[in-house]
Amino acid sequence: MKILVIGPSWVGDMMMSQSLYRTLKAAHPQAQIDVMAPAWCRPLLDRMPEVNQALAMPLGHGALELGERRRLGVSLRDTHYDCAYVLPNSFKSALVPFFAHIPQRTGWRGEMRYGLLNDLRVLDKAAFPLMVQRYAALGYETGKIKTAADLPQPILWPKLQVTGAEIAAVKIAFAVDNSRPLIGFCPGAEFGPAKRWPHYHYAVLAEKLISEGYQVVLFGSAKDNAAGEQIRLALTESAQTFCLNLAGKTSLDQAVVMIAACQAVVSNDSGLMHVAAALDKPLVALYGPSSPDFTPPLSHQAKVIRLITGYHKVRKGDAEEGYHQSLIDIQPEQVYQELNQLLSARKEI
Repeated sequence: MKILVIGPSWVGDMMMSQSLYRTLKAAHPQAQIDVMAPAWCRPLLDRMPEVNQALAMPLGHGALELGERRRLGVSLRDTHYDCAYVLPNSFKSALVPFFAHIPQRTGWRGEMRYGLLNDLRVLDKAAFPLMVQRYAALGYETGKIKTAADLPQPILWPKLQVTGAEIAAVKIAFAVDNSRPLIGFCPGAEFGPAKRWPHYHYAVLAEKLISEGYQVVLFGSAKDNAAGEQIRLALTESAQTFCLNLAGKTSLDQAVVMIAACQAVVSNDSGLMHVAAALDKPLVALYGPSSPDFTPPLSHQAKVIRLITGYHKVRKGDAEEGYHQSLIDIQPEQVYQELNQLLSARKEI
């Protein structure tokens, strides 16, 4: 069986989509699963053993470009895919499998995709409250899974593969001090500071961890580098030696490997949080206006801290530097206690 998946465009969504690939592979061990997604997703897909190959989606997020999507679809006809799964809900995301003449094209109805998808599922959001449940449900025959309770348990959560040799090589590349265990911080947020735990709280936590013999590594994209520097420069001069700001300095693949090298991770609600969960790292996930009710970290080693309820569509908070009060109210000592418990439990295993 040859399967084409039209994958999501965000790190967190791409990570959660692995549950579908694992579900399909469990049901069809010989299946060949190819995933079409933006080129930057390839490092994640290459670490998913269920994926045969990543196919680059050359069109930008939001671009219709009907002619180019038709060309892409036609170019795939000779591959003779048996079925396709379209994970984004947009009309345009369903065009390539349609033009590729793939016999079965499965997905949630989304933007009225009648005709483009011929295995069209109507989503009851209350029946499938989690994104990972919605992805996994598509891997079963129409009508078989009516609610999340019908899904075979446990759901196959995302799980990335990283080798010890890769960890050793990346540590050398970034001159990481091997004398101290690593704790990763992911302080960035894609859509503004309202989802960020304040840099001064991160700094207090980092100072305490460094005093106990840890080394702190900061992860993120180039636009998160300034947030990382705020944390590093808020430390005492002696502690700065043991705080490495890699935000914007690594490729996504190097960041994945470095996170795998960490003893534990503290993160805002972000794509890298889901990477840490898929690497089975002890993880403290800090939520403010965004909600873990839809996309929580999928790991038994994760602890979510959130002091408010509901979903608040806020990109910039009212507090100084755009922070949201609900995240300001999460104190470093509480995070430290949760982190310490996770680390202690890991040592006992």
